[in-house]
Amino acid sequence: MSKAIYIVDGARTPFLKSRNRPGPFSASDLATAAGKALLVRQPFAPSELDEVILGCAAPSVDEVNIGRVAALRMGCGQKVPGWTVMRNCASGMQALDSALANMLSGRSNLVLAGGVDALSRVPLLYSDVMVMWFSNFMAAKSPLRRAAMFLKLKPAQLLAPVIGLMKGLTDPYVGLLMGQTAENVAHRFGIGRAEMDEFAARSHAGVIHAQENGVFNEAHDGLAPELAPIYDDRGDLFKEDDGVRRDSTVENLAKLKPFFDRKYGNVTAGNSSQITDGAAWLVLATDEAVKRHGLKPLGRIADSQWAGLDPAQMGLGPVHASTPILKRHSLALNDLDAWEINEAFAAQVLGCLAAWKDARYCREELGLDRAMGELDMEKLNVDGGAIALGHPVGASGARIVLHLLHALKRSKGKRGIASICIGGGLGGAMLVEAL
Repeated sequence: MSKAIYIVDGARTPFLKSRNRPGPFSASDLATAAGKALLVRQPFAPSELDEVILGCAAPSVDEVNIGRVAALRMGCGQKVPGWTVMRNCASGMQALDSALANMLSGRSNLVLAGGVDALSRVPLLYSDVMVMWFSNFMAAKSPLRRAAMFLKLKPAQLLAPVIGLMKGLTDPYVGLLMGQTAENVAHRFGIGRAEMDEFAARSHAGVIHAQENGVFNEAHDGLAPELAPIYDDRGDLFKEDDGVRRDSTVENLAKLKPFFDRKYGNVTAGNSSQITDGAAWLVLATDEAVKRHGLKPLGRIADSQWAGLDPAQMGLGPVHASTPILKRHSLALNDLDAWEINEAFAAQVLGCLAAWKDARYCREELGLDRAMGELDMEKLNVDGGAIALGHPVGASGARIVLHLLHALKRSKGKRGIASICIGGGLGGAMLVEAL
């Protein structure tokens, strides 16, 4: 990069699992809570930010341009621009990358960027049949004609809504649910059910260990706590990620039935990421902002990359996005001290590891002359990942960058990559250096 872009601080809400009903917080509630907790501990006023950029894949209809809504609710004032970006699962990472672009161009020096989603609140929709019925009903001119339309209405038409979340998790180009694309990746590399369940159990064990040792909610190594507790309107406190399950052992996970391909598949609810609500923010600054406000950077974003691939195998996106960064910096997989690969599905992360080990894949898909090799599992998602924490789509890209920096600082590591697969056949990656 032409100049240094520093990470000054970051914070996120607890990630709260959807329980088949709207959660206690809207997306803007989550973004506001995490943002206020982060901004209150900064030496600058919220109104001194140059801009606020928020990634969100599924904002509600009453939170249009949620980035601006959150900026105002956080007390940034009317003069600080707030705007919203959307790149499906990487919306939070896109917010960071959009901030980088503006900062490198000289248009901004101090930016609050992050992501949010309240997936539990994605609405139920009317079917096209019901929409047409409502349209014809409104067009009917007489009470008699309207009464006749009610007599023809079948209850099943009214009571069978379209599940908006399922629509959103279905690729419109190839017509596959995201879990079906994970099945494709598993089939391509011969990844079995036992491997998936072992990886899922590893994720839960990692989060449990991190929670027990205060990794998320205690200050350490010069960093403020990653997690900012949040209260609902009734005064109830939410202080921890609540999706982790202590009974998610390999044996118990093996009892679950496949969800996306019920006859031949191996991807289950247990070895997939959870439907979750959450928000994450990072404060980014240039040298100029660091000097002006007396900031103490924790790290810097050294590089970023986006990549495209077959939407039917979108889970391999991290391989396609991370590899160019490695090549640019003359790095091997294990030259890095830590990796965060978002766990959309166990099959997807395992597929990425298998792709790097496959000489043919590396040659034909990545343009390399040999396999990248085998990633040291001790460096990957050291505190668990989205299988246990959940995957609030718009927030995850920002969360993994934030947590990567925490993991590097805790282990005295220097460099790491955060990478994420993206619905639609995309991948995103960021190279982070701790200071």
